[in-house]
Amino acid sequence: MGDPAPAEPLPAGALRDEIQSRALKLLTTREHSRLELARKLRQRGYPAAEVETVLDALVTNDLLSEERLMAAYVAERLGKGFGPVRIRFELREKGLSDEQIQPYLDQEEASLVESLRLAYRKRFGDEPISDRRELAKRSRFLEYRGFPSHLIARFLTSIQSPPSMQSPQ
Repeated sequence: MGDPAPAEPLPAGALRDEIQSRALKLLTTREHSRLELARKLRQRGYPAAEVETVLDALVTNDLLSEERLMAAYVAERLGKGFGPVRIRFELREKGLSDEQIQPYLDQEEASLVESLRLAYRKRFGDEPISDRRELAKRSRFLEYRGFPSHLIARFLTSIQSPPSMQSPQ
């Protein structure tokens, strides 16, 4: 038996249909940014020019929407106890600019403090902070979750701490 015949390149219309089908399949699992979707499609070997043409059509038909992505992503991450610093970083990794992201992260400080408190309580419960080492550990946890350091400091000082934790006057 001989080698199989080389595959014929797809006509432009058929190639675009294939790319669109793959893109729609990815979009049914979750919202994607344009950059994410382009990366995934190019990794499959599709030509960049054809990918861009398909993505333009998806945007035009409102099947690819970075606004929907940001709204859904921010709501999900806030609900899971992550703060705006981390969410902003993750959205930047998806190819979104600060100007696009900012309106979705604008929160009242009270709401942000409540999210911080919930993340803290979920992880640490009502366990008192026993020493400075434990305080630093909890602070690092909240920083990792993406909360601003000034809110973390204010929150942790508002928690009742044992007298041994108080700084000398």
